[in-house]
Amino acid sequence: PPIHGVKPAVDKLFISAAEVYKNRILCCVFTGMGRDGAEGVKAIKSKGGFTMAQDETTSVIYGMPRAAYETGCVDAVLPDYEISQEIVRLVEQK
Repeated sequence: PPIHGVKPAVDKLFISAAEVYKNRILCCVFTGMGRDGAEGVKAIKSKGGFTMAQDETTSVIYGMPRAAYETGCVDAVLPDYEISQEIVRLVEQK
């Protein structure tokens, strides 16, 4: 069934991945409409994972990244062109 009126929903992916991978997961919420991703970000953060969201300036639609940020569970807010570099940095430091 749709979640937040959308199907597929990234919340379902993030929540299930958090249960399996716990603190060995990172996620990023990119531009998009609505609140999808916010609950998943909270689930990932609660398991010790790392969370990111695209910044408002580079988002076409800031709805999903904003909703994630408003949870208080986002570790980094970055422009789209810096996110891949941050992922590489985080993976290399593990």
